[in-house]
Amino acid sequence: MMSALTQTLSEAIASADPLHDASAMKAGREAIVDYLACAIAGAADRSTLVVRDALGSAPGDAILIGSAEKRDAFSAALINGHAGHVLDYDDVHASVRGHPTAVIIPALLASGIAARADDFIAAYVVGLEVMARIGLALGTRHYENGFHATATLGPIGAAAAIARLQGLSVEKTAVALGLAATQSAGLRLQFGYDAKPLHVGLAARSGLSAARLAAVGFTGADDFLEGPIGFFEAFAFGAEQPLRVVENFGAPWQITAPGLTLKAFPCCTASHPVAVAALELRAKGLAAEDIDQAIITFPPGGDAALVAGPAPQNGIDARFSAEYVFAAALIDGKLGIDHFDERPTRADIRALAMRIERRHDETARRLSPDPTTRFVVLEVAKKDGAALSHRVDGLPSLADPAEKFIDATRGYAAFAEIPDFVRKMTDGRDLARLLALLNQPLSH
Repeated sequence: MMSALTQTLSEAIASADPLHDASAMKAGREAIVDYLACAIAGAADRSTLVVRDALGSAPGDAILIGSAEKRDAFSAALINGHAGHVLDYDDVHASVRGHPTAVIIPALLASGIAARADDFIAAYVVGLEVMARIGLALGTRHYENGFHATATLGPIGAAAAIARLQGLSVEKTAVALGLAATQSAGLRLQFGYDAKPLHVGLAARSGLSAARLAAVGFTGADDFLEGPIGFFEAFAFGAEQPLRVVENFGAPWQITAPGLTLKAFPCCTASHPVAVAALELRAKGLAAEDIDQAIITFPPGGDAALVAGPAPQNGIDARFSAEYVFAAALIDGKLGIDHFDERPTRADIRALAMRIERRHDETARRLSPDPTTRFVVLEVAKKDGAALSHRVDGLPSLADPAEKFIDATRGYAAFAEIPDFVRKMTDGRDLARLLALLNQPLSH
């Protein structure tokens, strides 16, 4: 029998109606633009091509973003999900403590459901809501004990979005969520490797398979949230607050409050306040040659994702180094995709990064989905004996991803109309047009 909590969540998904919330729908459109920038840019990445060639050979009608090719739906969800996260440039949500859009949108695109564009966006908003609410309910130990929340919550969010788009019954929605949850997997030890973006692709594919199976009557547990061997018991490590899954569902929508963070830099989100601090200090005249030593202070748990040390050997690993991010931003005055590619890291950046120490303020509140718990304090001891201190609270976020879209897509003319188009699309013909625009090769 379906548990009360799973039933309540499934009912909320089935009856959800973000179409009448202009703010939620607008935020959804901006998030889709941001994801598409990342996926188009990531389509030509070495590891994306490896995934495509090794795991995506089955023919079908589902598009591959940034390519004229098509694949079967499950391969397309996998490849487009990987492409959207491979640069670590895609959005993040505090309640998820991960990256919702790069999982949900590829699953929806591959679902094969003929739909109005507005309904597509609304389904995405609902899927994000589910990921965020479960993330809130899990507490902090899930992530800190080694799970990659994007990978573990992503299948559930993707399945919820497709269930909403397809109009599944409450009963089938509950089964879809359970089938998705039983595929939840992904460890943070893979950060810095090709496997991290693969987590996203696998989550998109798992969510799609769960929704499709449930839709045709495949059976599975319909009470995944509760019980002695349920999702919280397996994944929360005693920190769960189960009622937060359904508490104030959609009021407001999580996509608007606390809202998504659209990344300004193509590296781990936890390092973004460090980048902001470095750029602001540079604007005030600080130069690398002035620094004797620097200290970066986080709240407890604030740098859990920053698993690389001060001397990463290549740009992929450098995405998870607070020290590298500070050094690169201060020296170059910017952070771009080229700072985080597969080439060896520059000697001048490594030299400065080695003079930076990382600490924790044990008197501060532990990092949590509450955005007020996130901060970075940068203290600089200069060679002339002077000292500087700079604090950054919260996370920086882009208000408009249009410029990022141009940069990430390297000016490919074939994709130039996509941002404005996504902001205006409403009906089924529009969604079909978007698929056609995305199904083009990366060429000028």
